[in-house]
Amino acid sequence: MTRFGRLFRDGVTTFALLALIGLLALKMNNRPELIQTGRFYVVDGDTLARDGDRLRLVGIDAPEYRQQCQRDHADWACGMEARKALDKLMKSGAVECRGSKHDRYGRLLVTCKAGDVDINGAMVRSGMAVSYGGYAAEEAAARQAKAGLWASDFEQPRDYRREEQAERARGGDPLAGLGDYLRRFVGWDR
Repeated sequence: MTRFGRLFRDGVTTFALLALIGLLALKMNNRPELIQTGRFYVVDGDTLARDGDRLRLVGIDAPEYRQQCQRDHADWACGMEARKALDKLMKSGAVECRGSKHDRYGRLLVTCKAGDVDINGAMVRSGMAVSYGGYAAEEAAARQAKAGLWASDFEQPRDYRREEQAERARGGDPLAGLGDYLRRFVGWDR
């Protein structure tokens, strides 16, 4: 066999091996879409629970349950209100949540719909959540209408979480909020 023939054969073998590796990598990343329907427990303005699993509404970020905002120079329980808004949307019809990826906490990242209503987008449009990688047009409309959070002074949810974590790290009470969490978990806060 000529030198060119060996190079061609080796090149074809290398190409075939790389193509096979590429197909395997694609197959591993091609996770099936998970679809969940039925009743969901609303944990907060962007998190659901069902049958022991946690689901996170993708593309949005809502105030944390205990987060307070300021409206007309008075405290406003914006985190609780965001939870109530999501709960109302989740009860507006037959809900279907779809997703295939998980976040770093193991929550399935989902888009939920009730009929033709995109619940994730509706939360942002109502001003009860901010855009987080999606729903920029809905956030712009909510800002312009001064809907929900946009009619108040509020801390971005991600900043609020960061400050809460820093407070705990500085030696804050490790049991702080446990009672609130248990009330939400059992459903006594409704």
